[in-house]
Amino acid sequence: MFAVQFIDHLHQKMTSLRKFLTQKKYIRIPLTETGTGHMELSAKINEVEGRFILDTGASSSCIGFDGVEKFKLFAEESKIKAAGAGAIDMLTQISQNNRVEIGGWTKKNVEIVLFDLSHVNTALENHNAEPVNGIIGADIFKHGKAIIDYKYKCLYLR
Repeated sequence: MFAVQFIDHLHQKMTSLRKFLTQKKYIRIPLTETGTGHMELSAKINEVEGRFILDTGASSSCIGFDGVEKFKLFAEESKIKAAGAGAIDMLTQISQNNRVEIGGWTKKNVEIVLFDLSHVNTALENHNAEPVNGIIGADIFKHGKAIIDYKYKCLYLR
């Protein structure tokens, strides 16, 4: 709640949050809201475009096993078990040294977790939303010093 009030305060005190962040070299990325209320964006992984949900609760960015070939990922075995979105103890794999592009923002050498996203896409489809290729998580938010403006449905990365 404080973050929303703070952003509203910034909107009132400055000509706009967008102008302020642009001056600080942030890149503005538009978001769309899914039927489930999630925020979604387009991103490129290894120069291949896909659809991704923003998940501030996900520690790592993820792609479904079915996206390994599409996104040119090199999958390695992992002992990490994933949990979230109603599923626990899911087997995972890891893909290292990937390039992530979101809008005009780019990060190299990104590690991506691979796991079965079918439960996520089933939930989306049950709410008449399109399936996604993956999840953008806190790892990207940290690297990009992310600011999410829910009011104007956009993500800022620097």
